[in-house]
Amino acid sequence: MKALFPMQLTSFNLFPDLVTFHSEKFIVTQKHAIYYEECGNPGGYPVVFLHGGPGSGCNPSQRRFFDPSFYRIILLDQRGCGKSTPLGCTEDNDTNALVSDMEALKHHLGIKEWLVFGGSWGSTLALAYAIAHPDSVTGLILRGIFLSRASELDWFLGEVKNFYPESWEKLLSYLPKNEQSDPLQAYAKRVFSEDTTIAGNAAAEWNAYESSIMSLLPRAGAAQNTTPANVEIARARVQIHYILNQCFVGHRDLLAEAKVLSAIPTTIIQGRYDMVCPPTSAWELKNAMPHAKFLMIADAGHSAMEAGITSALVEATEVFRISHQQQTLYI
Repeated sequence: MKALFPMQLTSFNLFPDLVTFHSEKFIVTQKHAIYYEECGNPGGYPVVFLHGGPGSGCNPSQRRFFDPSFYRIILLDQRGCGKSTPLGCTEDNDTNALVSDMEALKHHLGIKEWLVFGGSWGSTLALAYAIAHPDSVTGLILRGIFLSRASELDWFLGEVKNFYPESWEKLLSYLPKNEQSDPLQAYAKRVFSEDTTIAGNAAAEWNAYESSIMSLLPRAGAAQNTTPANVEIARARVQIHYILNQCFVGHRDLLAEAKVLSAIPTTIIQGRYDMVCPPTSAWELKNAMPHAKFLMIADAGHSAMEAGITSALVEATEVFRISHQQQTLYI
């Protein structure tokens, strides 16, 4: 793959805003229907975008990592997320179910194989999917690697206070003193409350915590939060549900399992100062997948929308496009 793309361009920008050419809710169980949308080239090369969280859902800016003249771009909201229904539902919602949903959607769309693009929790899901269905995956583009190991969860809910003491203190200050030693359980109790006022306020605090540690540099002053309470609650419920269960992969050794993916072209992109998903996981994944192209972005944190990471992600999709087009020329 590297040999087919010898030039080194220094900066890549997002592609222009895109509108969808198709969207619908795909029924995957009697309870769950997942929303998906397609944009770009209807006859183009299929790529599926996996959002993070767990629980966040997709947004229009995520369509813009891909050349719309080449790619058939598919974004899906995982169970309980975004426009999927029931919103915030955690019943029958685990990693194996999401993997099955992806494969079912692939068949529903008449796709034989696709490029898989995922960041943060999306990188976990991408790996789990590729391990389960390697013949369905033509390439992996992974950002902000998260493997749901105990050390990573301990970092996110504790050790990160060494770098963001103000964010950690704010997260805890919402809770009574006698519950601050176990913020995960304390927030779970409130976020899953049937009282929407209690659940909404707690969810907003929980979600704001992760947002506050996303970027290397502080984001421009954010406007007052206008996210509806039901959306805040859904995101927090799904994320807490997964964290309480180590994202349903904590019992697995994804690094060992990833070694079976040696035939799949892979790019791993990691922010040097990622405070949500510490870089050691990306480094260990790179060692487990020595064939992968690995990029440590020196001036970035976790967010895909930081300039260096955005550029690297777009470059990765362009490398894949050019590689595929050049290979096609010789067939």
